[in-house]
Amino acid sequence: MGFFGKLFGKKEKESLDQGLQKTKTGFLSKITKAIAGKSTVDEEVLDNLEDALVSADVGIATTVKIIEKIEERVSKDKYLNTSELNGILQEEISSVLVDVPEEAAYDFQSPMPAKPYVIMVVGVNGVGKTTTIGKLAYNFKKAGKSVLLGAADTFRAAAVDQLTIWSERVGVPIVKKEMGSDPASVAFDTVNSGVAKDADVILIDTAGRLHNKAHLMEELSKIKRVVQKVIPDAPHEVMLVLDGSTGQNALEQAKHFTAATEVTALTITKLDGTAKGGVVLSIAHQFKIPVKFIGVGEKMEDLLVFNKHEFVDSLFNLEKSAANE
Repeated sequence: MGFFGKLFGKKEKESLDQGLQKTKTGFLSKITKAIAGKSTVDEEVLDNLEDALVSADVGIATTVKIIEKIEERVSKDKYLNTSELNGILQEEISSVLVDVPEEAAYDFQSPMPAKPYVIMVVGVNGVGKTTTIGKLAYNFKKAGKSVLLGAADTFRAAAVDQLTIWSERVGVPIVKKEMGSDPASVAFDTVNSGVAKDADVILIDTAGRLHNKAHLMEELSKIKRVVQKVIPDAPHEVMLVLDGSTGQNALEQAKHFTAATEVTALTITKLDGTAKGGVVLSIAHQFKIPVKFIGVGEKMEDLLVFNKHEFVDSLFNLEKSAANE
């Protein structure tokens, strides 16, 4: 993940620290209580630590994995003390977060792995999917890249309208058709147009419905097939957008979408409004899919390239947490 560290500047770190404040405050206070008055890491400390992780919505399976790893290290070093626990906990939390494969690594400033780089964006309505697409478009354009949007969520007029507003706000072109049009047709026209315009990035919005998983799978498969008629190895990314504030409900959504299509990356939104930011760990660990972006605020700049080491550092930054309380 050193690739991302190069471009994770002071401004991004401040946004991350601030965006995770609600999660961090509760999380750290519980960890502090878990080890208060203890000189060694014993069974009671581990039980309390487990409670702290679960309450931050890290999830049972992921929490158990982290605790087991810590138990292994405690058993090897009988004199492990609680002052060392924070460092070990950070290491084990980082280890459950999936690294981005080198061939798929990019950020806003770096060259894209392919041109045009086609990102198909999936997720249920209300998670911030269309807003995320708008923020991605803004940040890519700001970095000097040409961007094209495709409004393939044709089942809701509001979705097309919302994406159109974003295209106008950011100043990037959009391909759209009337409500009820075939989504795959919109995706096909978008990719064709992107090739003709020599676009760097193509972002395709898709319908956010889960009530009929078979239909969703069929629709997403069809979009993929028609896109591949133009660019055989596209879409290069299928990005699932999840609302971090919904906690374990986000896990259920991830189960549906990973069953319906091959999800290659995650964006977790609305982390600034929740104390349940630990769900990022749970989702990444359970589905073995890398988190590429996180949303930590309303501003267009508040969509950050995810850096797992910086994320964990922000969770454990006691000095900043105390200063902001």
